[in-house]
Amino acid sequence: MQKIKSLMTRQGPKSPQESLSDLSPVENVRIPSKEELREMREQPIDPQAEQEIINSIEDVYFSSDSFDIVKYELEKLPPVLNLQEIEEYRDKLKKQQAAVSKKVADLILEKQPSYVKELDRVTSLQANLQLGAVICTNARRQLGFAKQDFTQASLGLLANQRKRQLLTGLLKSLRTIKTLQRTDVRLSEMLEEEDYPGAIQLCLECQKAASTFKHYSCISELNSKLQDTLEQIEEQLDVALSKTCKSFDMSHYTKVQQAYTLLGKTQTAMDQLHMHFTQAIHNTVFQVVLGYVELCAGNADTKFQKMQYKDLCTHITPDSYIPCLSDLCKALWEVMLSYHRTMEWHEEHDNEETVPASDGSSTVGMEESNFDRSYVKKKLEHGLTRIWQDVQLKAKAYLLGTDMSNFKYDDFIFVLDIISRLMQVGEEFCGSKSEVLQESIKKQSVNYFKNYHRTRLEELRMFLENETWELCPVKSNFSIVQLHEFKFMGQSRSPSVSPSKHASTTSTAAMSLFEQYHNVGNPFEMQTDCKDDETEDVLASNGYESDELEKCAYQDYDSDSDVPEELKRDYVDEQTGDAPVKSVSRDTLRSRKKSDYSLNKVNAPILTNTTLNVIRLVGKYMQMMNILKPIAFDVIHCMSQLFDYYLYAVYTFFGRNDMYESSGLGLISSRLRTTLNRIQEGLIDLEAAPETTGSHVAVEERKEKVPSPHLSQLVVLTASGTLYGLAERVVATESLVFLAEQFECLQPHLDTMIPAAKKPFLQQFYSQTVSTTSELRKPIYWIVAAKAIDYEQMLLLMAGVKWDIKEIMSQHNIYVDVLLKEFEQFNKRLGDVSRQVRIPLSVSNVLWEHCIRLANRTLVEGYANVKKCSNEGRALMQLDFQQFLMKLEKLTDIRPIPDKEFVETYIKAYYLTENDMEQFIKNHREYSTKQLTNLVSVCLGSHINKKARQKLLAAIDDIDRPKR
Repeated sequence: MQKIKSLMTRQGPKSPQESLSDLSPVENVRIPSKEELREMREQPIDPQAEQEIINSIEDVYFSSDSFDIVKYELEKLPPVLNLQEIEEYRDKLKKQQAAVSKKVADLILEKQPSYVKELDRVTSLQANLQLGAVICTNARRQLGFAKQDFTQASLGLLANQRKRQLLTGLLKSLRTIKTLQRTDVRLSEMLEEEDYPGAIQLCLECQKAASTFKHYSCISELNSKLQDTLEQIEEQLDVALSKTCKSFDMSHYTKVQQAYTLLGKTQTAMDQLHMHFTQAIHNTVFQVVLGYVELCAGNADTKFQKMQYKDLCTHITPDSYIPCLSDLCKALWEVMLSYHRTMEWHEEHDNEETVPASDGSSTVGMEESNFDRSYVKKKLEHGLTRIWQDVQLKAKAYLLGTDMSNFKYDDFIFVLDIISRLMQVGEEFCGSKSEVLQESIKKQSVNYFKNYHRTRLEELRMFLENETWELCPVKSNFSIVQLHEFKFMGQSRSPSVSPSKHASTTSTAAMSLFEQYHNVGNPFEMQTDCKDDETEDVLASNGYESDELEKCAYQDYDSDSDVPEELKRDYVDEQTGDAPVKSVSRDTLRSRKKSDYSLNKVNAPILTNTTLNVIRLVGKYMQMMNILKPIAFDVIHCMSQLFDYYLYAVYTFFGRNDMYESSGLGLISSRLRTTLNRIQEGLIDLEAAPETTGSHVAVEERKEKVPSPHLSQLVVLTASGTLYGLAERVVATESLVFLAEQFECLQPHLDTMIPAAKKPFLQQFYSQTVSTTSELRKPIYWIVAAKAIDYEQMLLLMAGVKWDIKEIMSQHNIYVDVLLKEFEQFNKRLGDVSRQVRIPLSVSNVLWEHCIRLANRTLVEGYANVKKCSNEGRALMQLDFQQFLMKLEKLTDIRPIPDKEFVETYIKAYYLTENDMEQFIKNHREYSTKQLTNLVSVCLGSHINKKARQKLLAAIDDIDRPKR
């Protein structure tokens, strides 16, 4: 209806005939009857009125074709019906219907030509459809013929071929599935062969193939099984990775890394590797210590297995401490060596893989590979410090778990040597200074060394108090480096070798431990052979090194001569270790002086068993210092105490005498006196018995001191037949000098070991103590010289001589002959002593110098006792002295004669005038007041007045006053 309304509105009024001619036969519109058309024609035609009627039709009539007009109109009726209104309304509706019908008729007439045209088209379409039906019928008939003659025969073959191909593909898939189901057997075989890359490659290929056939129901179970197998391979791969921590095998590790690369878990592998190394360190040390603890316990008590490692270390017995430590370090070395070789493998592997990429995909893969390598490198470098820290902590727990203060020295040095080598391993491993180990071993060393040194000082006191000061026969080429305690000095340049072993070659010494023991061996295995493989050969046989030397000593050497000090020393070259025995030529032997008393003794060093013991102690101290540098100063200080105590003992036994000061000879220098006072105050405990009361500090200070030693009762120093113990004095003094010489040789080594801040102590020790040892000869040998000659007898004989004679005498006095006879007897007794102990030239010179000096001063003292003296008497004094000098020069080779000018100047002073005498008194203060007074009284005598004499005596008193 809406469409009709729009058409009526859009087109103007036409005649019914035109409308009917245009009406399409398909339009579903009721055509008005003839009566209706007649009524329409009878009505006046007013298009505008007609349009107004159409417009007055309610819109609801145009809304829908299903609209129920009757119902609508009936519902509009009012409740009270009015016939007239109804009829009027009915007429209105009729008019509207008539207008609409007329409008529709006009439209039909208008569309008549179109209708006719469309009808022709329908007729034509019908003919075409009939023709199509004929063609289809013919086609179906022809297709029937084709189906019968071609499709069932020829195309059947093609269908069968296609089916065959599908079945062939299915068979291939089934075979592949069958192979996939059997791969678990091959995977197990490959895992047993440790072919991890191949197993993973096969498993990944199987997974890829399984994803291709995932549409088969049997594949889902297989895929799950392959995933489980892959996880199992990863677990076995992790176990294989852990095995490389204790024993690195390049081919094994290569397979493991290739396998992780295939899995794409290179970084995960590195994280796992470090975890395994940490676990390997803990498990290794725990098992080693546990084994020794259970072995010492004698039973397999499970309580040890549940202990913490630190607690377990406290159960190690002293007997098993060193073997356990050695095995512990061996095991830790294997772990660190594996880590070191792991790093080497990655460095070589990285160099091999640095190949430039060629395309974009390769570039991405290369970037990932470079990232992995960078991660692995940083992880390994960081792991060095971490691994070494774990090693240090394990070693520290073991070191501090046992009190080593009561260990034997060799055992403790052995421990230090192992730890020193372990610290060297750490330095080469990651450049660490091993502060943890150093602090631990320093703590143990200070505790041990404090007790050890105290015990050694007590032993030294015991040795000194029981020492008979007899010569210890050693070879002439004896040197401290021949002692086992000093073997380490020849190997100090090769710290990787233990003190008991020599470095095999220079090249080996220059190699690092990881280079030396890269493939085989262990730097801690050498400790099992720590026993000395050669014996010391330092002692002489019966005083002679060989029959040839003995024969040479008798035939070519005068009984009154000896080898000079500078010729008798043979030192081993510290660089080469050679110690050649130097032969002495015949001309050299014949040119020896008579004052050198060696007799038939070879020129071996003079030392005692105690000296040798001190030297060995020094060697042991230096071993400890060489291994443990942090306590170097403490060790050197203790070494100095050994020397100080030995020096003080020799001085106390043989050199202490109250006559020094009265002699006026200045026998003890201020430097030596300062040294002796320092030793006495700092080292010697002068109290007879320890006090029960006192401060704790005082008690601690007393512990650091040693009682003063006492000379053995077997040593007799009062017998004139032995020159008052000259042999013992020579052995004691010269052994001290020899000890000082050895300390001098050790000074460069000690200087390199002591901290820079403590070097002044070492320099002071050498300048104030070591260098003063030779000065002890004067006070020690002076006692012999003072008692060997009867100087009192000579004074008595000189007192009986008449000096106020009137004639010049040609014969010397008898006291000169007596004195010379005393010297001859002294010379003979020196020869007797030299048969027991070689008397070096320096010693004989000191003895002769003391005796001659004392004799000359006795002569001056005798001349000072003269009451009257004439000029002839003065001439007799000169004659006596010249006779004494002439005969004396035949007995000794000392030139010039000591104090010769002292006597001659005094004799010549008898000729001085008053003025010269005053000047003489001022210039010669070496003479005593008595001697100078005698010159004034006897020489000048009555030649001067009382006033002049008082003046000279006052001058003498002024000179003597400062002395008082």
